[in-house]
Amino acid sequence: MTQDELKKAVALAAIDYIKPKLHRDAIIGIGTGSTANCFIDALAEYRDDFAGTVASSEASALRLESHGIEVFELNSVNSISVYIDGADESNHQLQLIKGGGAALTREKIVTAVADEFVCIADESKLVKTLGDFPLPVEVIPMARSYVARELLKLGCSPVYREGVVTDNGNIIIDCYDFPIDQPFNTEKAINNIVGVVTNGLFAIKAADVLLLATQQGVKTLRAE
Repeated sequence: MTQDELKKAVALAAIDYIKPKLHRDAIIGIGTGSTANCFIDALAEYRDDFAGTVASSEASALRLESHGIEVFELNSVNSISVYIDGADESNHQLQLIKGGGAALTREKIVTAVADEFVCIADESKLVKTLGDFPLPVEVIPMARSYVARELLKLGCSPVYREGVVTDNGNIIIDCYDFPIDQPFNTEKAINNIVGVVTNGLFAIKAADVLLLATQQGVKTLRAE
């Protein structure tokens, strides 16, 4: 299967996974990116089986609404049954790098509220050590140079992502050449830099389940 076919396969597997959780009051959290888009398209068939969604980006909200799926503001809901989103990388502990689409802060917020975080990805995203994919960091614009200097001290090569403004009005610095052996500690260290909104490591709150599309089918993985 091609990568696009793998993404569609894992999106359909995610639909099967959440079907028992759907009921008239259920709120589903929806992530951002190409794999999440496949899930949104598949979810349209079941739009009458749950109350609505909370989206982690304006782009996902627009796609959901185009399918007639209601999108709520997070502040207006009490709970989220399950959050479905992709990842740029996952290790075997289901610690992730996310934020290639610059929606990392809102993704983290929705993840924090959700009862369960289900990550959907193709097999190319599963790695032994995080860091081949550059780690995104969302930064208050006035702190860009300072944060870059502090990231250098942590051992990475920081690169300002030109022309990108997040849905929150901030900028992204990507950390290259940065193998991450201790995701939990690295996430905390970067978040402690003044001017950082958050970074794309999902280690303090990792995924609960990883649905991984492979050439042999979709596998269900939990943290080792």
